[in-house]
Amino acid sequence: MELLILIVVLAVVVVATAGLAVGSVVRRRPRRRRGVTAARPDLTAQPGVDSADAAAGVTGTLAPGADADAGPDADAGPGADLVGPAAAGPGSPAGLLPGDPGTAPTAAGPSGPAGAPDQRLPTEVPAPSAGRLVRLRLRLSRSQNALGRGLLSLLSGDRLDEETWEDVEATLLGADVGVAATTELVEALRERTKVLGAGTPAQARQMLRDELLAQVGTTTDRTLHTSVPERPAVVLVVGVNGTGKTTTCGKIARLLVADGRSVVLGAADTFRAAAADQLQTWGERVGAQTVRGAEGGDPASVAFDAVRRGIADGVDTVLIDTAGRLHTKTGLMDELAKIKRVVGKHGPVDEVLLVLDATTGQNAVVQARVFTEAVDLTGVVLTKLDGTAKGGIVIAVQRELGVPVKLIGLGEGPDDLAPFEPEAFVDALLGDPA
Repeated sequence: MELLILIVVLAVVVVATAGLAVGSVVRRRPRRRRGVTAARPDLTAQPGVDSADAAAGVTGTLAPGADADAGPDADAGPGADLVGPAAAGPGSPAGLLPGDPGTAPTAAGPSGPAGAPDQRLPTEVPAPSAGRLVRLRLRLSRSQNALGRGLLSLLSGDRLDEETWEDVEATLLGADVGVAATTELVEALRERTKVLGAGTPAQARQMLRDELLAQVGTTTDRTLHTSVPERPAVVLVVGVNGTGKTTTCGKIARLLVADGRSVVLGAADTFRAAAADQLQTWGERVGAQTVRGAEGGDPASVAFDAVRRGIADGVDTVLIDTAGRLHTKTGLMDELAKIKRVVGKHGPVDEVLLVLDATTGQNAVVQARVFTEAVDLTGVVLTKLDGTAKGGIVIAVQRELGVPVKLIGLGEGPDDLAPFEPEAFVDALLGDPA
């Protein structure tokens, strides 16, 4: 009996001891919460994994520059590119990198606040200016149909009677050549046909080419003075509303960069914030800095600061965009004269370019006269020449103003602005010889 009691006591002790051991193991084992992975062993000694990664449970070796954790709480560290709300910033669409389309920009580009994230557009390489007009000659097809081909069909006809010469005159006037230039052209063509004749299309084309070149002018200096010794050249761009002046200013910047010039842009159109933003975008595309002021501020002050920046940075050219103004507003024209006068404190203004819309025809000539009275123009930029049948406006503008056409716009593309070349222009109007 005593032996049986001893066996029972020993059994109870063994069971109790086993129960205590099991309970101790259960208490030491960490409980797993749903969705949470238990901590992994210390990996700080593994190559490519730092202590922070190890604490987060990252395993394996990372390639240089790779993200350790793509989760929402991962710390990418300085210089890393993240995709998602953390990269896009507050209020930005998720899944976009900074600077992607649809992301609101937070940096002002080259002239933005110091320390702001760089979200400038990628720098582009513009097409060279040499030979641009030859490449764009097809854009003159509408002008060619009205002026060049129309005249050729008349002059190479079987008979050149009075009715034909009246049609020649009407064609020239309809192409906006102007009354005085039309009279001279018709008289010169009449004289040449009497002496030499124009029996074949080739003869008519050569005769017309010579006379058109005489009216356009082949000896005029059409050089853009955008590089001068020991200081930046200053180019002032003026024009009326709606001529595409700010866009043209940006295209001129591309043209200068394509020719190896360094450029600073001055956004002196302070009446439209969109104009300054637009000009800055053009500048960022080619790596040019833009100086801008407060909306509604003094345009002359902005222009002055732009030239000062250009001098400090040692650039080749300072290109200043001014606000569009109606040629009938005396106060605005006086303001334009003030801008030129204030900028002149740094040195002379080397170019004053007037932007004219070729589609407005003879009205462009009226506008140009008023601008000539306010500032001394040195050149004309004719835009939208590809969308008009009035290619003769080149002759009319030069004749009325005594100012050469230096640039022509032949499309909406960023590199569709070309230096004006008389021979290439006339050849494009007349088309290829038969």
